[in-house]
Amino acid sequence: MARDHIYISGLRTLARIGVLPHERESDQPLQIDLDLEVDLSEAGITDALDDTANYGAIAEAVVDVARLSEDLLLERLVARIAERVLQFPHVEVANVTLTKLRPPIPEDLDST
Repeated sequence: MARDHIYISGLRTLARIGVLPHERESDQPLQIDLDLEVDLSEAGITDALDDTANYGAIAEAVVDVARLSEDLLLERLVARIAERVLQFPHVEVANVTLTKLRPPIPEDLDST
């Protein structure tokens, strides 16, 4: 069965994440992109917010998870974001891309 998608792209927040000592001293900018697989067939008929995945509420919940994070690894934070998003009604699959916008790497790169 074909699934519908809701995309939340370019969601930016600050979080304390990383294993290096200086990464633990202050929050760092992150970008979170979500590709949510959902069944929107009922919402397409009813035009009711309760019959869809409320992307505003999802975005707020994701930012809360990130801001309150004390995780060391991006992988752990991604798993916790996915767990939270999957608690929302109508969300069947949550694909999460987490980008550290200022990685602590002494090379020329945009993000990790």
